[in-house]
Amino acid sequence: MTAAANAAAHEQPPAAPMLVAERIDTYYGLSHILRGVDFRVMPQETVSLLGRNGMGKTTLLRTLMGLVRPRHGRITLGGTEISGRRPSAASRAGLAFVPEDRGVFPNLTVKENLTFVARQGRNGRANWTLERIFSVFPRLAERRNNWGNQLSGGEQKMLAIGRALMTNPDIILLDEATEGLAPRIRDEIWETVRQIRAAGIAAVVVDKNLDDLLALTDRNVVLTKGEIVFDGSTAALKADPDFIQRHLGV
Repeated sequence: MTAAANAAAHEQPPAAPMLVAERIDTYYGLSHILRGVDFRVMPQETVSLLGRNGMGKTTLLRTLMGLVRPRHGRITLGGTEISGRRPSAASRAGLAFVPEDRGVFPNLTVKENLTFVARQGRNGRANWTLERIFSVFPRLAERRNNWGNQLSGGEQKMLAIGRALMTNPDIILLDEATEGLAPRIRDEIWETVRQIRAAGIAAVVVDKNLDDLLALTDRNVVLTKGEIVFDGSTAALKADPDFIQRHLGV
């Protein structure tokens, strides 16, 4: 066998996308929010979801998670169709969601918020344990016996991320990852995103801090009026400042 033939024989097939959304149309009442959206996430990929307010970013995340049912289209996760199914089905298939409003249970302690949702991931993975979450977020360890409603906004965001990780997901969706947080807390959240990335968990991140976000992403998707107008690398996005100003500028 020639060297070229030997190399071809050992060449790995390209990885399949882990999450695929095809031709998604989502409505709120009569309002057509997402318009024929095609979206994908590869294994271990970190993707930013960008756009001005009201362009459909949160609706896309909520649609992927099953919190909003698309009127048309198909969503598959790890080869399993999850279109129109309950969020619990998406979670069992390997998807986790950190909403902008955090969704912390106010009448449970920090520890209870984390252990309440704990489960093994697909194939029995249990890499994210209570001890690991407390090592990533020492502040939560210090406040483990505090009620959810006794935490600051930044601590609640940490708790929401920790809770998502306790499901041992393959993909995590983070909506407005650092919105409204103090600079020091924002830095902690970005460091956590780096750890998520290093752990091999794919992520879709929505945030307005463009420079911080683009320093972490493999690919970037821009939504305008419910349609994808850009899907490409950070280098390609930064190479078009006029596009950035037109679609992302304040």
